[in-house]
Amino acid sequence: MKALRSILAGVCAALASCGGAGAQEMFRGKTIRIVAGSVAGGYYDNYARLMARHLGDHLPGKPTIIVGNMPGASGVQAANYIQEVAPKDGTALATFNKSMPFYEVIDAPGVRFKSKELAWIGALSQSVDTMVMWHTTGVKTVEDTKKREFVLGAVSAVGTTYIYPALLNATIGTKFRMVTGYNGGILIDHGMEKGEVEGRGSNQWASWKSEHPDWVKEGKIVPIVQIGLRKEPDLPNVPMLTDLARNDEERRIFAFISDTSALDGPLVGPPGMPAEITRALRAGFDAMVADPEFARDAAQAGVDLSPLTGARTAELAARVVSAPRDLVERVKGMIAAQPASGAPR
Repeated sequence: MKALRSILAGVCAALASCGGAGAQEMFRGKTIRIVAGSVAGGYYDNYARLMARHLGDHLPGKPTIIVGNMPGASGVQAANYIQEVAPKDGTALATFNKSMPFYEVIDAPGVRFKSKELAWIGALSQSVDTMVMWHTTGVKTVEDTKKREFVLGAVSAVGTTYIYPALLNATIGTKFRMVTGYNGGILIDHGMEKGEVEGRGSNQWASWKSEHPDWVKEGKIVPIVQIGLRKEPDLPNVPMLTDLARNDEERRIFAFISDTSALDGPLVGPPGMPAEITRALRAGFDAMVADPEFARDAAQAGVDLSPLTGARTAELAARVVSAPRDLVERVKGMIAAQPASGAPR
């Protein structure tokens, strides 16, 4: 609530900077498309549709807002679209995997976007990522995953469903084998149910609670690691990634990996948008997340609402892509050393 009050306090000032009759009509009669970097029904689709229901009410001219899906390479395709193709008049925005700045700095395949050039409008949540194992494996803690090989489903070698377990293999000695090629987290979840894979290397804890509340309640998924900047209150006994570090180098690596967790549910515009449009979108986003009606809808949608302003989101993204090069190269080498397998038929 403190974060929401702080955001609300800045809304009036931000709106004032967009003053004038023209600014009040900025989006009148227009349609804004939010591109979700996931399949329909995925968590980023959920974020996009939640914002589409409310953001227009807080923008000058009250535009219509629609959602389009652009899955591919763990959200990289949507980020590339915003960088290279999207119109720069504020009518095309995107929400995608929070780890985009990390993917950029490690030179992940296919990345063409530049995080420092994007117009960061804000972020909805700081929910941690979790690595989970399916209950039939018998795994209770991360230590158990050092005893034999465990097969995890992954979207691609670009995404965190692959990267998190790869780094644990290379550091603390877990024995994960990542099977790539699943077209989104929903299909990985189906793979766990069918016994194709034994766990999933990354998903927001808030997503598990909203999309599979029965799995959480019945203990069908067992969280073994949290990746983020703050521990989830309902996972008090699950270690943070940074808790697993055994030396200074691992502490640096795990802290670097954890930084992008605060960028979940980002709303991003293309490079080169006029400053007055960016200001109006940021002010509208801040007003939206401070609106009690939006907060109620977010709770019903299972979104852990812990928002960040556009300025703070941009600052965190810039911090990630400005990481020391020696650290980045070390992480890249660890990821590259872990081979991936193709998805089961």
